[in-house]
Amino acid sequence: MKLWAGRTGGDVDERLSAINNSIGFDSRMVKQDITGSIAHARMLGKQGIIDEADAAAIVAGLKGILADIESGALEIDMSCEDIHTFVEATLTERIGDAGKRLHTARSRNDQVALDIRMYLADEIDRLVGLAKDLAAAFCDVAEQHLETVMPGYTHLQRAQPITLAHWLMAYAQMLLRDIERLSDCKKRTLILPLGSGALAGTTYPLDREFVAEQLGFGGISLNSLDGVSDRDFALELLSCLSILMMHLSRFSEEICLWCSWEFKFVTLADSFSTGSSIMPQKKNPDITELVRGKTGRVYGDLMTLLTAMKALPLAYNKDMQEDKEALFDAIDTADLSLSVLTPMLRTATFHPANMKKAAARGFINATDCADYMVKKGVPFRDAYKVVGQLVKYCIDRELTLDELPIAEYRQFSLVFDEDVYQAIDLLTCVNQRSLPGGPAPEAVRATIEKTRANMEN
Repeated sequence: MKLWAGRTGGDVDERLSAINNSIGFDSRMVKQDITGSIAHARMLGKQGIIDEADAAAIVAGLKGILADIESGALEIDMSCEDIHTFVEATLTERIGDAGKRLHTARSRNDQVALDIRMYLADEIDRLVGLAKDLAAAFCDVAEQHLETVMPGYTHLQRAQPITLAHWLMAYAQMLLRDIERLSDCKKRTLILPLGSGALAGTTYPLDREFVAEQLGFGGISLNSLDGVSDRDFALELLSCLSILMMHLSRFSEEICLWCSWEFKFVTLADSFSTGSSIMPQKKNPDITELVRGKTGRVYGDLMTLLTAMKALPLAYNKDMQEDKEALFDAIDTADLSLSVLTPMLRTATFHPANMKKAAARGFINATDCADYMVKKGVPFRDAYKVVGQLVKYCIDRELTLDELPIAEYRQFSLVFDEDVYQAIDLLTCVNQRSLPGGPAPEAVRATIEKTRANMEN
């Protein structure tokens, strides 16, 4: 059965079917297609566009089809052109001519636009849930490491002392923004296109607001041309997922580095690690390497749809069928990445001793040493120069600032006294950075509490 049969005659070339048919990927929208059709049928009956009895038969028939699909009693016929064809054909087979009235005052153009919006709204809810799970894991692990001192980096060079908790909560903040973006994207996704027809609306007295209310949409599209040709919401979701994957990739990159013997800040559980086929000593962080690699797939999905849409005249063009595979791939990739990183993080073993050792050898308390001098009345730029000379002096003698005798400190400036050692103690350096957003334990604890509260809203 072809919904468009009539204008053309004869058999369709199998190569046309191969490029035209979309049931291989749009079948995953069967629930949304049926749910949208139920709301449409109820509206048709309410408005007197079709007989109330036919509308009731259509609704009952559609509910039966969905129940049978979900139970496994009915298999989707993959030889159909698309999921819309399959549902309508099955409905007509079950309830007779009443099923042929379902498509009254509707085009596949606005039907497809409705289905994809409903499907994406459902997927956004699921992705937000997964992002919250990962953010919660960051919070929980951070709570265990409020005083685990480690180096903070710029240019991948040891820079200033922070805590592992502070590092973890940086990624939690990224996820909070991802959650906010996804939630905001959902608002623009839930705009009802049904009633736009093929491109110019319909002469039937539809109640579009009724359908929108039935389906939980926030409003209706205000231009029928735009209603069937708009894919901004899909592009916005792909953009949101690209940013989300970028965040996951940055986290993955750091885990890859930290698993190396050069860092050895973390060890992944065996259940989230792989080995080498030839080198028996290897334990590889393939999970994070793959998430890092899969980020490029999602970027590609965004570029696929941007490119498909960039030169399309109004209104609908079949190029837009290419939106679904890109969207589904990006959603599946983000889903898998979030799902695997959460348990990986919860089962990872961090190594505070190695982190502290790296912090101690990196002169990351040099800024605090300069600040010590400033508090003694030395201009910052002069203090900066003196401490730079001190660091070079220590490097030449394989010492740290903590190990340098006070007599040698005083060779560079007489403001130095025994209290300098307390000032440059790594934990002191961290604790004194207690402004909101800083690495001090009480500041990070407050961030954890606010993050959890934000996720509950």
